Amino acid sequence: MFTKILIANRGEIACRVIKTARRLGIRTVAVYSEADAGARHVRLADEAVCIGPAAARESYLVGDKIIAACKATGAQAVHPGYGFLSENEEFAERCAAAGIVFIGPPVAAIRAMGLKSESKKLMDKAGVPLTPGYHGDNQEPGFLREQADQIGYPVLIKASAGGGGKGMRAVWQGEEFAAALASCQREAASAFGDDHVLIEKYLQRPRHIEIQVFGDTHGNCVYLFERDCSVQRRHQKVLEEAPAPGMTPERRAAMGKAAVDAAKAVGYVGAGTVEFIVNQDGTFYFMEMNTRLQVEHPVTEMITGLDLVEWQLKVAAGEPLPLAQEQLAIRGHALEARIYAEDAAKGFLPATGRLLHLAPPAESLNVRVDTGVEQDDEITPHYDPMIAKLIVWDENRERALARMLQALADYRIAGVTSNVAFLARLVACPSFARADLDTGLIEREHDFLFPGAAGNEPPRDAWLLAALAELLRDRNYGQAHAAASGDPHSPWHLRDGWRANGAARREILLRADCCEKRVTAAYQPGGNGGFRLELDGQAALAAGQLNDDGNLRADLDGRRLTVTVVAAGEKRHVFCDGMSFIFAAIDPLFHAGEGGGAEGGLTAPMPGKVIALLAEAGARVEKGAPLIVLEAMKMEHTLVAPAAGTVKAFCYAVGEQVADGAELLEFEPTT
Repeated sequence: MFTKILIANRGEIACRVIKTARRLGIRTVAVYSEADAGARHVRLADEAVCIGPAAARESYLVGDKIIAACKATGAQAVHPGYGFLSENEEFAERCAAAGIVFIGPPVAAIRAMGLKSESKKLMDKAGVPLTPGYHGDNQEPGFLREQADQIGYPVLIKASAGGGGKGMRAVWQGEEFAAALASCQREAASAFGDDHVLIEKYLQRPRHIEIQVFGDTHGNCVYLFERDCSVQRRHQKVLEEAPAPGMTPERRAAMGKAAVDAAKAVGYVGAGTVEFIVNQDGTFYFMEMNTRLQVEHPVTEMITGLDLVEWQLKVAAGEPLPLAQEQLAIRGHALEARIYAEDAAKGFLPATGRLLHLAPPAESLNVRVDTGVEQDDEITPHYDPMIAKLIVWDENRERALARMLQALADYRIAGVTSNVAFLARLVACPSFARADLDTGLIEREHDFLFPGAAGNEPPRDAWLLAALAELLRDRNYGQAHAAASGDPHSPWHLRDGWRANGAARREILLRADCCEKRVTAAYQPGGNGGFRLELDGQAALAAGQLNDDGNLRADLDGRRLTVTVVAAGEKRHVFCDGMSFIFAAIDPLFHAGEGGGAEGGLTAPMPGKVIALLAEAGARVEKGAPLIVLEAMKMEHTLVAPAAGTVKAFCYAVGEQVADGAELLEFEPTT
């Protein structure tokens, strides 16, 4: 076994590898970019080496820097995690040449499975069923359009070297093909350095089911059952579960055999995933093989009781697989939810910012949180915006769903927009609850998952608790101010609302996405220091205690509530009764910014880089016409004309970075 390994990655996977290595008595070396100098994986590792600037192409993607760090620290092996260099055959070759063990499959296997078109040719020879499509080398746009026409729409354009939904577009009619192809090729070139694509028939209502395989250097290969990864947005997984609902033992055995056949066809060693697209009738087709550990591997660990990272380390050290196929069994049901910094209501746009409050649910035998961040860490635009993976296990799917809903209710994040509330709706939606799964579930359940502003109006208690927290926060500040003064009992220093001839009154203006409301507060005399709150003409008596972490113990009309109210700038995040709500606390005396909107222009919805201008200055366009393409978090986002009008001028050139909210172009609507 190794005595020291280097983790050529960041985030939750780096932290996970460090945890397993430490349990096995292996020392760890972390690498980090300048943006990750204070990152959690750096703090956890035994040693850490800075490998360059924030941009991944200047740090995490530079193999020479990783190998140099190995030599400088004496690391015997490199664990690549997933993403970055994990499936880079050149890096694996260079590690071998330097005498460093690459904890992954042989170079030949990476090469064989790295290009989707080539891997499908191999799978065809191995007898693994394939989706109808074109997997050849001719990349001339006109020829590819002809192939798509012959296959029949809808078709799916996929980056041959791709993964994670990048460089992938569904095309529903021939007129859309050219623009979708160009976008896929740009995204593929940016993410993988290769714009080669393939075309496949886009199946209606398919499921995405993958098989975890493991091989060793002694000729053994097993499958560790399946994961259902059908719930996706932008072809990226959101919720995963194991085992797949409705899977029969016969179909599991058939898919497992096909996966093992695929792995053996390339002499596979280590952890890998064979992904299948599955029709509702159970017929399945090979999609691709990921020659690395997958983000969703924890659900497999939860139902098998195994540590797949430990298996990786042992196999890379030359040991045989710990168990044979007949020794593997499924126990219970597991779910994984990916907690992202993103705004689901705005097309899942990635978000950035500081995690001012981060309180995950308590971990146990049933609940696990894999994360690479802690409170006060920053989510930057440089890397994937994942905050954590929330994994739950229970004896059956129904109980696992209930446990996931409770864990999501206990997950509290403030300072950065997250998808936690969206995930809770997703787990609770009827289709998911009854396991009516396919890759279009989110679109199919759109009305349930995106209820709109009216459906998101916070309940009365949330408004009152936000107002109460505001009053208590001011009271706490006044008491601290008084204690620091020369006369701590003076009403002028306490600022507790005392008046000589009656109770003080105050109006608190709160704004949610749906509406704006005023809560009138009258300070109540007496020992409990309470308030009489009035909202929409109805009164409530309220009192409580608020600590510095935002934990609020409130008495509201005789009910005792324990909630959290976190202040982040003007925003107030209220977590109560398993739900979360965001308000803006409006100062009526402050009117900065009125009339200063972006009328006449188009603003950036997130930080990113301009990668394409799709119109010319002076051009007249119709509403919805694509105007500019931004790249953020390795994904493309096309911004369109808000109305019919004229593009007056672009404010940025291709290749330039833009800040969140930056005006991108001058636009004149048609009057």
